[in-house]
Amino acid sequence: MQGRTDLALECLNDTAVTDGIDSKNYKKGDVLVTVINVKSENAAKNLGKPRGKYITFEVPEFTNSARVTEEDIEAVKSEIENLLPSGTILVAGLGNTDITPDALGPKTAAKILATRHIPNDIKQSIGLQTVRSVAVIATGVLGKTGIETAELILSATKQINPAAVVLIDALASRSVKRLGRTIQISDSGISPGSGVGNSRKEISKKTLGVPVISIGVPTVVDAKTLASDVFSTDNLNGSDEFEQMIVTPKEIDLLIDRASEYLSLSINCALQPTLSADEITYLL
Repeated sequence: MQGRTDLALECLNDTAVTDGIDSKNYKKGDVLVTVINVKSENAAKNLGKPRGKYITFEVPEFTNSARVTEEDIEAVKSEIENLLPSGTILVAGLGNTDITPDALGPKTAAKILATRHIPNDIKQSIGLQTVRSVAVIATGVLGKTGIETAELILSATKQINPAAVVLIDALASRSVKRLGRTIQISDSGISPGSGVGNSRKEISKKTLGVPVISIGVPTVVDAKTLASDVFSTDNLNGSDEFEQMIVTPKEIDLLIDRASEYLSLSINCALQPTLSADEITYLL
């Protein structure tokens, strides 16, 4: 069954031709990790995703976890850390705070420790001389700002010259079973809104000139895919009506709160390996 998805793992499961695609799995605690490397343009065309590395984490449901610990985020934190170059990092939360399933980016960005503005002498005096320089923005959406997300991030990138950009965004999945239970990290960039059929300008190393790491959690599934899944058929009468509908879990508020907490802790610990989670929380 085909359907709209941002997850490379789901695309791989539907792809018969896997030449130029390497994949491996490993388990870390309760987290199943799948690493997919798309190594050629031909492979990218077959998969329907740009060349690059895609890391998928299948985690316990966010809505079942009352508190996130350093043990919980170890697998995600380690993979983010491996992708980060040294130097200043720009973290950007993409999405719309007024639409709950799309609020993951800005809610996560609000919990990232920004340090770029702290002068070196103050860092020295308070014992934070080892912290990495981090800048954080929440871009909003074109309909509210009148500015493309890609334009805002490009402007900020030119101004502060980061070593890399980390993007956080909500994703779409083909399976309701993945909502709030899956995280994807990629180094291939992103086209905001593509998961809900509203693709905007690409944000990638090609457009920014620096590495781009995207991190997301699926929060929606399109109604046609869900109906096909429920009724085990791709032939739905009146299916055109489903094309414009997006479905999200009833506990989406809790899912976004918990997912943003999980991602922010993972990103903060990857950005600041010399600080503990408790120290980061204190500084925030």
